[in-house]
Amino acid sequence: MEAVFKREFRSYFTGMTGWIFFAVLFIFCGIFTTAINLLGHAASFEYVLSNMTIVLLFLMPVLAMRSLAEEKRSRTDGLLYSLPVGMRDVVAGKYLALVSVWGIACLAIGAVPLILSFYGKIYFASAYGTLLGFFLLGCALLAICMFFSSLMENQILVAVSGFGSLLLLYLMKGIASLIPAGAGTSLLAFIAVEAVAAVILYLLTKNIWTSVGAFALFAIPTVTVYLVKKSLFEGLFPKLLGYTAVFDRFDSFVNGIFDITAIVYYITLAFFFVWLSVQSMDRKRWN
Repeated sequence: MEAVFKREFRSYFTGMTGWIFFAVLFIFCGIFTTAINLLGHAASFEYVLSNMTIVLLFLMPVLAMRSLAEEKRSRTDGLLYSLPVGMRDVVAGKYLALVSVWGIACLAIGAVPLILSFYGKIYFASAYGTLLGFFLLGCALLAICMFFSSLMENQILVAVSGFGSLLLLYLMKGIASLIPAGAGTSLLAFIAVEAVAAVILYLLTKNIWTSVGAFALFAIPTVTVYLVKKSLFEGLFPKLLGYTAVFDRFDSFVNGIFDITAIVYYITLAFFFVWLSVQSMDRKRWN
């Protein structure tokens, strides 16, 4: 894993990807800091980070798009499979390289509150607590984008898919508010989600019966509970959709609340999508 990490981490700086990522991120950080803190006379650096979340929609897919897709495009993925380590170590090494690049960027951004403190009073606990939430949010988004990189070899397609998924997550709370609160609507929505999960399982395993069995395993109990107690489904899906909104959980940090549940949520989400990436790469190995 260490060798994979070093190789991957070095590649972001021997090429243009890492430098472009830093340049764009710091440019927008400077723009928002100037507009909010200097011209707007606001003492809260948290508002800068809140506005920068939309920049992550574009930057995270670009940073992560080459992590696994590049290996497949250049046909060097066979070398990864021949390494005397498991695919879990390979994917973990690549993900840690992504997180390290992101961590360096966040450390550099962490100098901004110190600079602003020369011109006014800065609440460091709130500023750096929000920066921690910002870092963890980025880690979760990188894991999601890396999963798409494990599915495809076209980096442009990976970037577009990653951007579309992150945009959907960004708008999740608004989408949830548009969904009718009826029990029937929630039932159909749950079945649709289970169908999408079955399709993803098929892409990972290429086994139609496993996918159909997994869909039936979840869909049948869902319909059964609906028939037994329909009232449980009243407004349930919109509520769960709003609760799992990735970007909206960051708002608690911006509002000065050190949300432990959000931290656990981001870490769990990152681990889940890294695990999915491992399963995707392992499936290709045995194929």
